[in-house]
Amino acid sequence: MDGTILSSTAAAERVWGAWAERHGLDPVEFLPTMHGKRGVDTIRQLNLPGVDPEVEAAKITQAEIEDVDGIVAIPGAAEFLAALPPQRWAIVTSSTKALAIRRLEAAGLPVPQQIVTGDDVTSGKPDPQCYLLGARKLGVPPESCLVFEDVEAGVKAGEAAGAEVMVITAAGHKALFPDHPSIGDYTGVFPLISEDGKISVVEK
Repeated sequence: MDGTILSSTAAAERVWGAWAERHGLDPVEFLPTMHGKRGVDTIRQLNLPGVDPEVEAAKITQAEIEDVDGIVAIPGAAEFLAALPPQRWAIVTSSTKALAIRRLEAAGLPVPQQIVTGDDVTSGKPDPQCYLLGARKLGVPPESCLVFEDVEAGVKAGEAAGAEVMVITAAGHKALFPDHPSIGDYTGVFPLISEDGKISVVEK
């Protein structure tokens, strides 16, 4: 969701940057490490003394729900999603469900029939659990799925699930993934549905 169909980087980095400063972290060094992962996992990995990851993650989530300024759909995403059969796509995000719905609404994007959030898994990205659950909800094997990702944790999760991965670069993250195809946004592509029901992403 974040970085793949909508841009929430500015809002997320405002909230996380303020949190980092309060805990004596350098935002410039810290912020690139938090994208694409569950908040609780990000905080837990820091091993900060006296910090309860569950409590802090809940505070951050609430702050992110309240700050949606500047959240917009990635160009062409709304049209691309509208062209997909609604039962054939899902969102698999590290955010909570409440935050996911809030950001989708802010970006003017639909809430899909199937959604997997950080609330639904015990291990977040790069663990493949989320994408395996997403495939199960769609009723297809993961190797028949195409995962859209923008950061390393998500790409690794998609790979580990056995899915194909398409990298979206619109969010401007620095990581490079030469083993996977990439697109800047959705303005130059559309989903083509073949007679056997398979969906391909093709250039306009």
